[in-house]
Amino acid sequence: MFKKLASEALGLSDIGVIVPPADFNKVDADDYLFTEDGEKIFFLIKSKKDEYCFTNLGLIHVDGDSAISSKRSIKRYDYATHHFSNVTIETAGTIDMDIELKFTVGENNVFSIDVRKNFIEQLKDIYKALITIGKMQRRDAQARDHALQCLGVVGSIYKLGSVAGEDGIAQQYNSLLNTVNATVLDRFHRRDFSPVFERYIHS
Repeated sequence: MFKKLASEALGLSDIGVIVPPADFNKVDADDYLFTEDGEKIFFLIKSKKDEYCFTNLGLIHVDGDSAISSKRSIKRYDYATHHFSNVTIETAGTIDMDIELKFTVGENNVFSIDVRKNFIEQLKDIYKALITIGKMQRRDAQARDHALQCLGVVGSIYKLGSVAGEDGIAQQYNSLLNTVNATVLDRFHRRDFSPVFERYIHS
């Protein structure tokens, strides 16, 4: 207990800070952006070992082995394939120097990020953004399920042989396939969450 308190008091623990936009180009995560696809940083937490970079397309985690090692592991969690859930903030106690941002990405990726408590207002912003992203992801998933259920209903309407000739069948098939792909993969499979960050992040 004493070692923990001494470490925090001396600033030796791995407590993160919020990096201002003016310094985004100085962090490691900046090298791994898909700038060719319009990716940009909206929020970044940096500690001695790690960086947690929230872009419009996903979370980039620069995972460090230790504070004194230069070895880094780059992990990427795209919003299109990784859903956010269980987003919480644990505020600091009287003698604590940090607050915790917790969330789950996908099935088993649980994050618990310690941030200096003087950044509480900025942390509230990313909390709201992640909560909203999670809600939109769940809504999109429901819409995709509904689209596939509708496909089954449409399929049951057509009787085998009701479409004249092989060309007619192929044309109907391709038309239906294109419509389903546009609905499931594009309309209800959001990849870019720029509007969410622009609404909630006040850097």
